[in-house]
Amino acid sequence: MPFQCLPLDDRAVLRLSGPETRPFIDGLITNDVPQADDTHAVYAGLLTPQGKVLFDLILLSDGADLLLDAEASRLDDLIRKLTLYKLRAEVDIVDERDRMGVCALWDNGTSGTDSAVDGLTVADPRAAALGKRWYGPKDSQPAGTALARETYDAKRLSLGIPSGSSELKTEKDFWLETNAEVLNGVSFEKGCYVGQELTARMKHRTSLKKCLVPMVPQGGMPSPGAAIVTAEGKAAGDVRAAADGAVLALLRLEHREAELNADGIALRPSL
Repeated sequence: MPFQCLPLDDRAVLRLSGPETRPFIDGLITNDVPQADDTHAVYAGLLTPQGKVLFDLILLSDGADLLLDAEASRLDDLIRKLTLYKLRAEVDIVDERDRMGVCALWDNGTSGTDSAVDGLTVADPRAAALGKRWYGPKDSQPAGTALARETYDAKRLSLGIPSGSSELKTEKDFWLETNAEVLNGVSFEKGCYVGQELTARMKHRTSLKKCLVPMVPQGGMPSPGAAIVTAEGKAAGDVRAAADGAVLALLRLEHREAELNADGIALRPSL
């Protein structure tokens, strides 16, 4: 079956190289870097010391180097943050945004790819149903049929998968509120990383009071940022993204069984 391809222009690549690359990044992010290789990607967050989101990342290997798939519009911020933490570590940080591209690949709208595709192709580590991701030179992008961005985003949102700072609020959302555990984005077995203490405490000592939830709108589409309220007018959350009949919202879980609406449009949690 011919595969479908969508260039993810909202994502960009950093290359980390040098003998201390893996221990350096493993001490910063929420997941196990040793799991990342050229056939297996890792989803992780770089957090504040309080366990709140700074950056969502996908990592994979390119030979001895590590590639970091990050939000393109905030790549300079990520470089500054990594440089701040690097100190004297033997790690080189190379901006690949002008050379390397990131694409989503689907086989007939599911999860396969054409075996003849050049470059690095890995399953999306957050959910198998979101297909695969391709990394390679921008001038050799896979030549599949076009995958519409609206179609891709609707699938992603329906799976409860956020991406970028418009959906994961920088320094506001706790990592575990973003479905990170369900989406394979955190290890509770690894050593220390920035924000680990608060993340572990939320896991083992408290219950989540709010989290990102996929929702189905009834008869319209609310706008991103719209407040979600109950039938009694109580604040219940806010819409983070919407696409083709799928909505991702941060919802106060005490209201998950209530009648909810945003912009006057009824919303029903789908998971």
